[in-house]
Amino acid sequence: MLSDTALLLCDLQNDFIHPDGAYGRAGQGAAEIAAIPARLKPLADRVRERGGWIASTHFTLFTGKGGEPFIDPHLRHLRPFLKKGDFVQGSWGHAVVEELAPSDLPVEKVGYDAFYQTRLEWILRKAGIRKLLVAGIVTNGGVASTVRGAHVREFEVTVLEDACAAFSRTVHETAIEALRPVAKISTVAAELAKLP
Repeated sequence: MLSDTALLLCDLQNDFIHPDGAYGRAGQGAAEIAAIPARLKPLADRVRERGGWIASTHFTLFTGKGGEPFIDPHLRHLRPFLKKGDFVQGSWGHAVVEELAPSDLPVEKVGYDAFYQTRLEWILRKAGIRKLLVAGIVTNGGVASTVRGAHVREFEVTVLEDACAAFSRTVHETAIEALRPVAKISTVAAELAKLP
């Protein structure tokens, strides 16, 4: 049984990944990112079968009056295409991609680190989770920040190298190397092999 283990899906949301999502509509995709859900699905299914948890982080744009999103200036500069309706809580774009849904433990976040000003640590501890298998995007952003956040909170963290991606292969590889001191690095196939 994997009752103390969660597969943590970092920002694998329709607005990031699906062609009809916010990033897809803006032409802001990458083949490595698009390939993650299909590659990860067999492991997600196996984790569920073995009694483990699926947890997910959801980048969220909270809104003010009239539905206009609160967007930090640095994000507005990086992603000027983000608009009203993108990454809104409860929307299709905010949800985990269909191949990996449903999530047992969804947590909304506003920054890179999914532990920052969220209920993630509380909910993981309430569920009895001590071990995290981490997948998602982007390796050098939300994934790296969340993995370090988990490490300092003394979770046992394994990063699934081939189930994470960035907008550049080189950036992804550099980020993975930088995570080796704080997490185990593995692959989807290696983790599947441990769960016959």
